[in-house]
Amino acid sequence: MGKALVIVESPAKARTIARFLGDDYIVESSIGHIRDLPESAKEIPAAVKKEPWARLGIDVDKGFKPLYVIPLDKQEQVAKLKELLKQADRLFLATDEDREGESISWHLREVLKPKVPTRRLVFHEITREAIEHALANPRDIDERLVQAQETRRVLDRLYGYEVSPVLWRKIAPALSAGRVQSVAVRLTVNRERERIAFRQAVYWDLGGTFAGQPPAQRGDAFKANLISLDGRRLVTGKDFDDTTGQLAPDKSGNVHLHEADAAALRERLAGADWRVLRVERRPFVSQPSAPFTTSTLQQEGSRKLGLGSRDTMRVAQGLYERGYITYMRTDSTTLSAQALNAARTQIAALYGADYLPAQPRVFPSRVKNAQEAHEAIRPAGESFRTPEQVRSELEAREFRLYELIWKRTVASQMANARGQRIVLNVEGNGAVFQATGKTIEFPGYLRAYVEGSDDPEADLGDQERVLPPLAEGEAVRCQGLEAQEHRTQPPARYSEASLIKELERQGIGRPSTYATIIDTIIRREYVSKKNNQLVPSFTAIAVVRLLEQYFTQLVNVDFTAQMENTLDAISRGEQEARPYLERFYHGVEGLPGLKTLVQADIDPRKACTIPLGDEDRQQPINVRIGKFGPYLERDGERAALPADITPDELTLERAQELLRRGNQPDVLGSDPASGRTVYLKNGRYGPYVQLGEQGEQPKMKSLLPGQTPEQVTLDDALKVLSLPRTVGIDPDTGEPGLADLGRYGPYLRRGTDTRSLATPDALFTITLEETQALFRQEKSFRRGPTVLRALGAHPQSSLPLNLMAGRYGPYVSDGTLNASLPRGANPDEVTVQQAVELLAERASKAPFKRGRRPSAGRGAAKGAGKGAAKAAPKAATQAAAAEATPAKPSTKARAKPSAKRLAKARAKPPAKAARKP
Repeated sequence: MGKALVIVESPAKARTIARFLGDDYIVESSIGHIRDLPESAKEIPAAVKKEPWARLGIDVDKGFKPLYVIPLDKQEQVAKLKELLKQADRLFLATDEDREGESISWHLREVLKPKVPTRRLVFHEITREAIEHALANPRDIDERLVQAQETRRVLDRLYGYEVSPVLWRKIAPALSAGRVQSVAVRLTVNRERERIAFRQAVYWDLGGTFAGQPPAQRGDAFKANLISLDGRRLVTGKDFDDTTGQLAPDKSGNVHLHEADAAALRERLAGADWRVLRVERRPFVSQPSAPFTTSTLQQEGSRKLGLGSRDTMRVAQGLYERGYITYMRTDSTTLSAQALNAARTQIAALYGADYLPAQPRVFPSRVKNAQEAHEAIRPAGESFRTPEQVRSELEAREFRLYELIWKRTVASQMANARGQRIVLNVEGNGAVFQATGKTIEFPGYLRAYVEGSDDPEADLGDQERVLPPLAEGEAVRCQGLEAQEHRTQPPARYSEASLIKELERQGIGRPSTYATIIDTIIRREYVSKKNNQLVPSFTAIAVVRLLEQYFTQLVNVDFTAQMENTLDAISRGEQEARPYLERFYHGVEGLPGLKTLVQADIDPRKACTIPLGDEDRQQPINVRIGKFGPYLERDGERAALPADITPDELTLERAQELLRRGNQPDVLGSDPASGRTVYLKNGRYGPYVQLGEQGEQPKMKSLLPGQTPEQVTLDDALKVLSLPRTVGIDPDTGEPGLADLGRYGPYLRRGTDTRSLATPDALFTITLEETQALFRQEKSFRRGPTVLRALGAHPQSSLPLNLMAGRYGPYVSDGTLNASLPRGANPDEVTVQQAVELLAERASKAPFKRGRRPSAGRGAAKGAGKGAAKAAPKAATQAAAAEATPAKPSTKARAKPSAKRLAKARAKPPAKAARKP
């Protein structure tokens, strides 16, 4: 018998599986998808390039037939797989066991066209036992799963490629829309709207410190809060209306204390006699949480480990591919019989028989559209390795995530925690104070895992609040009363964890898409992270307003969730894909489809305008989305918005102040040398200072990097305006050395030669000797990258891996390929394994074309209007299994510059910072 070829998605997974298989198997990776819809006009075959549907890559008039192509960067790998297949007498497709994996296997079969027996292998963990079981029980490709995944891909492509260009034309370039992405943005915008509408209310109460009569524990002090006065309940924050700040009508009979009331009540109760009015003891039982699903793992990864959802999934992917945990994309809470036995054995060994319930626990799924074919996320194998057993094998983040999964899995099968809750009411002179306590009689699963806590043993103490053993009617002493102010708080913004939880609760999206969706809306700058909160931008508000008005159904939560139900029905064979796509795109009687919706007549000016409110003089103030970002507008007046202002902070009063400052520049003072006025202004390119009036050729300079308008004094302004500074005459050339602030930062100039300076401070401190030393250093046309840290050798290619400092942030490189670090990633924590994964992910995307200007920036903005109808938009990464939302079309590639032009470019000094704002 010859050899069998086993194909998986990733090189790491291939290496792990190869360890368990003998010489009779060849294990190779497809490196993600080998075929997809075309991502650019160049990938569209010439035979169909003139078809009206070519831009979409889907023939919408003939059954929504997709046009699949093999990207240029995958052709070499496909050729390699075909050669390996010639040496094999069997083919096993061992991609992941979800819909995406099923689709990858189907594409492999369609492209490779094997003439040997072909079977599908599925396993939820990469262990010897799981691989051997899969080989003994192969199956065919599930065509229904493939059809459901293909329908999802087509649906997302149509949504993204039809709606995104509407946003480019009507609001701003480089925006995108997507089936789940747009709903996620709308959720964050709606929460911000609630915060904008929120009106704060203030209320007061009293806090008291009480103690029983000695001896022993009866004299222990405890704290209690006022809950009622003269038989009427005190108001709390939930009694106020969020949008008015007033008491709800049905709460008007409650006692609303103001500051003076609280002070007077404190005096009234100063000499009161106090007694225990009521003691209530209630037993409680606390049950453990279910094992991790993808969603709950991302939520706890955020809360406990401070990892973004994408980072959590990247680390989990590595743990899965190396055989430490089971498959990490699942919404099932089920544990296999093997896993239940492993957990129960470990509980008995580590914690004792008292911590082991009589029967294994079964957790029903609470997730809409849950797919129960998978297991929950758990440690791999027939017996679980404890965290200490794998500590030396894992890096810091890997270890912490494995430990989290181990704790949650073991705790899910442990006994309940038991204890008592105690409510103690103390009364004096008509005022009732309440204290609550909690005692844990048996910790149960809390010994292993406390949700939201890193250290269960330490947290057990925090779980308890002990009250002294007092009886009803017993006299107590008041040791002090304190008036306390409370302010109602606006609804909390979504964090990554809470947004994922809400998407899951609503049945929107899939476990594998959550991390990518959040990464997309951050990358597209629809939201930004501020203190772990997702803050929507003004652009996001404008986009949501447009979608709500013209694409109402597409951003409706229920409609989007129903899409998921339909896709599930297709995967079960209960519905057909084509009729559903027909309704979605072409519409039905009385309900227009996407094709009709995108042709709506939308006023661009109205789409870019967010009404803020009217002043007393009835002049409306609007936020407008412009080419260079949002700004304020009032009757022809304009003012830039500070980059750090959030929508809920932009009140009408703040807008009026910004307009006043924007149109009436701040006068910082006068220049002692010339007597001319020094202004602080805000221009097209940001804040700057100006010396002199507009009509007398004023001198202007941008602020130094790191300076903010609020910090700038007259001395700071004069210091900046003193640039360029003559450092001295270079004795080698006889030319002056000048220190100046340019478009790309501080630099030195000597004739036509330039050198960059490391910090703005160097502009004012660098000496002639230091300047000469800098100019003696050889300078290349393009400044070489800086190596921040050597990471080690690539495990496959042996190429050196380095962490580099780039113009747009840190990135990893093997010398032939670069990959940016994810936003929020700590460069100090980057490992060899993470670098390999980032480079592999980058390799799966379209390669960067050398000699071609990237689409971002001024060239892309300029070409948006002309090229939007001609250039094919670039789809989001298919490997991410999220949404196909096109990038903004790029301009034409520039011709390779001539030697003469290069020489001229080298000689040209940096642009001046003192350009007209």
